[in-house]
Amino acid sequence: MESINVGVLSLLPPIIAIGLALVTKEVISSLIIGILSGTFIYSAYTTTGIVDILVGTVSTTVNLMSSKFADNVSIVIFLCLLGALVVVITKAGGSKAYGDWASQKIKSRVGAQLATSALGALIFIDDYFNCLTVGTVMRPVTDKYKISHAKLAYIIDATAAPVCIIAPVSSWAASVISQMGDTGLNGMDSFIKSIPFNLYAILTVVMIIILSVTDLEFGPMEKYEEAAIKNGDLDYGHTPASAGTDAELNKLEINPNGKVYDLVIPIVSLIVLSILSMLYVGGYFEGGMSIADGFGNTDAGSALALSSFVSLIVAFLLFVPRKAISFKDFMGGISDGVKSMADAIIILVLAWTISGVCRNLLSTGTYVSSIVEASSMPIMLIPAIIFVVAAFLSFSMGTSWGTFGILIPIIASICSSVAPHLTIIALSATLAGSVFGDHCSPISDTTILSSTGAACNHIDHVSTQIPYACVVAGCCILGYIVAGFTTSLIATWVVSIGSLIAITIILHKSSVKKLQNN
Repeated sequence: MESINVGVLSLLPPIIAIGLALVTKEVISSLIIGILSGTFIYSAYTTTGIVDILVGTVSTTVNLMSSKFADNVSIVIFLCLLGALVVVITKAGGSKAYGDWASQKIKSRVGAQLATSALGALIFIDDYFNCLTVGTVMRPVTDKYKISHAKLAYIIDATAAPVCIIAPVSSWAASVISQMGDTGLNGMDSFIKSIPFNLYAILTVVMIIILSVTDLEFGPMEKYEEAAIKNGDLDYGHTPASAGTDAELNKLEINPNGKVYDLVIPIVSLIVLSILSMLYVGGYFEGGMSIADGFGNTDAGSALALSSFVSLIVAFLLFVPRKAISFKDFMGGISDGVKSMADAIIILVLAWTISGVCRNLLSTGTYVSSIVEASSMPIMLIPAIIFVVAAFLSFSMGTSWGTFGILIPIIASICSSVAPHLTIIALSATLAGSVFGDHCSPISDTTILSSTGAACNHIDHVSTQIPYACVVAGCCILGYIVAGFTTSLIATWVVSIGSLIAITIILHKSSVKKLQNN
């Protein structure tokens, strides 16, 4: 299937999907309708006759969905194996033992939130791995201290992509470094230089610390946290994302004599094996390349599937011989774990498909990029404008990586011609804007997995996270305006971080007044 240029109509599928998801609170049907609208437009442009258009709509949808599933099957395998690992650890009593231990060590809501944030920052290898692992390990602890699932989902999401994008050793860094290298820049050197100016990632981490330490909540999150603290209602009366999964886990026969190491050893194994697998798949152990090259050449999906499979073997050797869990229960746990990931996999496949509609069929990225190239933007405002464009594109397509691939070559070319001194800042703005759009898009895979990991209703997560993400983004724009005029890192940080603290305090006071008046 060759892509076509349909102009502004290329924006219709993501707008329909996102709009319906926010209105109906139901993401699967919204994604399906968005996909069908895009394939209908494609068929209407490439075929004639109503019957051919209708048949083409369905066949194009099926073919594209099959292609996207095939391209990402390693990620699906990883999710299934990770779900299996979670269930067998639970059955062996590891999760309960760790929860009991963590409850003794963590004495407050602040401690629980900071511990969750720290774990998210430590698992910087890959955002998929981050989202599901942090939620699995920390949810029992945050539940004890009445932290809403929406707040947990925000912490998970905010320490996934924003942390991965400033970690030189991660699947995200590998993607960016390779694309920067294709523009003629030194990929690793440019990436490292871009980190201090990646304002969205840095300010998001600052925001998490502020909210964890001070509880300066505002917007919809204020209501969710109030319901959790006062009534113990962790989902604000809504159905949690994994209610069915949790019910199944509650039915499991859990070993009451589980040990903390029954969770720690499999999880640490998964982290270590993920790093080694990425290097192995990237060809590092064959010699002749640096570690950075190994990560740059890797296939994160295949590496994570490999590491999760070996981690499951480690869990088997840890649990079954010492009879922490029987062989039959271990194999049954694998089946239960795969089932627990069904909803997340369905949504992910649909999200990948609508991303394919935008990128591979309707050329959404090309359309937005042409607008950027045709505009006569003032040189000093290039970073701020690029941030906004990258955010819009990433939000619409639900993918940061796709946005990187589209914009990095264009931005590098523009800056080399008209503003060489702003090249690194502009590339940082591209990365920051892409992560912001991905962070709050309902059709983003990391947003979906954060909801899953926190057992939070997906639309609840989106609606409570967007105000926080937008405040951070607004402060980023101010920072990039300063950076465009001064190229000073200190001035940029002072303005962006200072404005973030001030705006958060003001919005919190306003939110409290509204709640009191109601």
